[in-house]
Formats: sequence, structure tokens, C-alpha cells
Amino acid sequence: MSTLLVYPRATEKAYAQSQNNVYVFNVPVDANKNDITRAVESQYGVTVVGVRTVVQNGKAVRFSRGKNRYPGKTNRSDSKKAYVTLKKGDSIKVFAEPEAQEEKK
Repeated sequence: MSTLLVYPRATEKAYAQSQNNVYVFNVPVDANKNDITRAVESQYGVTVVGVRTVVQNGKAVRFSRGKNRYPGKTNRSDSKKAYVTLKKGDSIKVFAEPEAQEEKK
């Protein structure tokens, strides 16, 4: 088994969810819930209670390369998000404010 890297999403919706002890992570598309649970517990030292996942299909994107050229079409890649619920009392400092620096006199 290789190391699975999960990283938190820094969005307004993710911040609102973190107030309810639910954290949102970007994960690889081929990762399953057991892999995500193990990765979050090992990387952040917390206890995971539940995991919900969402796969977002990539959008079709049109592009053109010049005035008279035929516009092309491509697809963005799919992405996967995991909503991880932590045990009561555990937290991850994703949105922590930086410590105030002392003013020099």
C-alpha cells in the first residue's frame, strides 16, 4: 500500500462545515473510504467517525486558437471530495489564524 495524501479544502463551505466537526478533503479519485480514514488518522492524529465521498465529473471546456481556427473541446479531469466527521473533541487546525507577531519597539 502506498501513502495516500489528502489535503483540506480552504473554502467558505468547508469552513462552515468545520464548525460542526466535519472537515472537507481533496482525495484521489481511486481512493476508498477505508483508505481515506487511515490517511486522515495518520496525517492529523485524530479519530475518524464517518466518511462521505462525492465524485465531481469534469466539465467540458471549449477553446479556440486564433481568429479563424476551429474551436476545440476538451474535458477537465474528475475530482473527488471526502467529508470526514471526527470524534467529538478532536479538531484539525485548517482555518487557524496565524499568531500575532510582537511589535518591535
